[in-house]
Amino acid sequence: MINKAVGKSGEEIAKKYLEREGYKILETNKRFSRFCEIDIIALDKKTLVFCEVKTRRTDVCGSPLEAITKTKYTNIKKGIFLYLQENPQYKNFRIDAVAITLKPNVTIKHLKNI
Repeated sequence: MINKAVGKSGEEIAKKYLEREGYKILETNKRFSRFCEIDIIALDKKTLVFCEVKTRRTDVCGSPLEAITKTKYTNIKKGIFLYLQENPQYKNFRIDAVAITLKPNVTIKHLKNI
């Protein structure tokens, strides 16, 4: 339960960060199957951005970005193709990752086009 709360707080931080950066949030927690959920779908100008958010309380056990495994990335791609089939108006897209560490200070790392 604690991990879910940490994850949700990280997603809220990431959402506010992206909005401050000029992104328009279209959807959050878009679920395609039991294995595929995209945390944030947003528009960056005319580019559709599928954003994976990883949050950790501290970086003692490594960067949150290390939690994006090959399997997770493959599942994200499956979800993207399903989303694009439902929304064919979008031609440009990319996958971003937002890593958030909560302690000792909140840090945000945004990697574009992973």
